[in-house]
Amino acid sequence: MIRLFNNHQVREYQELDGLWDFQPIDKNCTIKDVENYEYQLPVPSCWESHPSFANYRGKAAYRKKIFIQNDTHVHLVCKGISHTAEIYFDRSYVTSHYNAYTPFSHVIKHVKQGEHELVILVDNRFTDQSSLHIPNDYYTYGGIIRPVAVELMDSIMVNQVKSVPVKVGESWNLELEVDMELLDDSPDSYYLKGIIANHTFTIDLKQTDKNKRISHSITGLDVSAWSPNSPHLYRLELQIVRKADEVAVDDYIERIGFREVTTANGKIQVNGEDIVLKGFNRHEDHAIVGASFPLSLMVKDLELMKDMGANAVRTSHYPNDELFLDLCDELGFLVWEENHARGLSLERMQHPLFRKQCEQVNREMVENHYNHPSIIIWGILNECASNTEQGREIYQEQLEQIRALDQSRPLTFASHHRAAELCFDLVDIVSFNLYPQWYTDENPGDLADQARKWADESGGAGKPMIMSEFGADGLYGYRCPTTVKGTEERQAMIIEANLTAYMKKDYLSGMFIWQFADCRVTEEEWFMTRAGTQNNKGIVNGYRQPKQAYHIVKNKWG
Repeated sequence: MIRLFNNHQVREYQELDGLWDFQPIDKNCTIKDVENYEYQLPVPSCWESHPSFANYRGKAAYRKKIFIQNDTHVHLVCKGISHTAEIYFDRSYVTSHYNAYTPFSHVIKHVKQGEHELVILVDNRFTDQSSLHIPNDYYTYGGIIRPVAVELMDSIMVNQVKSVPVKVGESWNLELEVDMELLDDSPDSYYLKGIIANHTFTIDLKQTDKNKRISHSITGLDVSAWSPNSPHLYRLELQIVRKADEVAVDDYIERIGFREVTTANGKIQVNGEDIVLKGFNRHEDHAIVGASFPLSLMVKDLELMKDMGANAVRTSHYPNDELFLDLCDELGFLVWEENHARGLSLERMQHPLFRKQCEQVNREMVENHYNHPSIIIWGILNECASNTEQGREIYQEQLEQIRALDQSRPLTFASHHRAAELCFDLVDIVSFNLYPQWYTDENPGDLADQARKWADESGGAGKPMIMSEFGADGLYGYRCPTTVKGTEERQAMIIEANLTAYMKKDYLSGMFIWQFADCRVTEEEWFMTRAGTQNNKGIVNGYRQPKQAYHIVKNKWG
């Protein structure tokens, strides 16, 4: 399941969920070396879910036979492959992609009717070609972890749609940007027609328009605003119509929410109303399915958060599956979505591929997820070298890149550098990762006041502030009257002390507990500091069983 709604009615498409042929291969193997497939694995899934590959880190080949009814162009859509993919169609190379957490697509032109072979080589190794997927405090799973689909295209297609809602008096305007691509040298003429909230419009496409972005303004829309309490959504339907016979040859359907996000007077506003984010940091990790979540488990996570009184989620530390974002749109959750870079030293940020790979992630994150009203903050580079001059250059570069892509959302990053932070002047919201009473003996309230002072003195004066991480280990089932660190009791005490302190601070615009659920970490570099190679700071365990802290959070927020 790719989206929570059908985003095409004209464009023919086929989701490739199901069993694929699967074969682990040597690191030096190419597609020519892969002849026999000994296994079948479900797609989407992580290969660690198979008993033979629970700890497999390496390369593997996936194969799927597909049947094409008529000669066509094939648009291959991959929502997430972990972490590097090479795509082959009928044994011919098509494209490559790096990063598990962002979608990509490619048009294979002039495909003949009949059966075809799709092969995807997948690699989740930590190599010198990967600057972002490294041994870390979460696990890099392997496999085709999100859905794959093929779409059958005519001579012209809609690539992407960007919708910018603008409040004007009591009504709303919508600024549209539509990217289109001409797939062959068709002599036909086309126009674009659309509908949103009972408003219809048409745009004539000149010959020069067929491979560029079309801009269009829609004014005076009578719609209800999207908000956490009233998450109103509207279908934006676009069709490319051939003039000669008035036949729609392609379409694109998106869901739009009308809302504005601002940061005035040291607060965060949605539609002009101050909000306080009460949420969780959440990894895409589950004890059974790893990073490959079916819809039911996504809903389960959000329902548990909602039961505790949360209104927000941070996608630590990478862009999430778009299906999860669809759910947040529909359920009214506020989202801080983050690019993929966690805890990188300056040395790692100076990796020769770091800038290129981050630029790609940032672009794919924003361009593919722009239309989700639930996303109110973009975040970058969690706990990286923002305390150095060289690191500051990279932070500024990435923030400017995202601002060029989207001027409608505030930007932030989570810092753990305290008074040494150098980049708070570059963002709209200042955010701190601090763990009082776990890594230090500090009082949460006093530390929050100190953090506000650090922010004010280092470029963050007058800006909203978020406590982006705080928490403590709690091993599920480890209960003891000594309440030593690691017990459920101590975790509950620390969470309660933090929440009690932060909820009294009127300068705080948000707090995100680390973390929603226990997650697996990589054994490399982390086994000595994480019991059982797990980050056990979850309020629920990997199977979503609540710890004692669950009831503390529910009492505070519910």
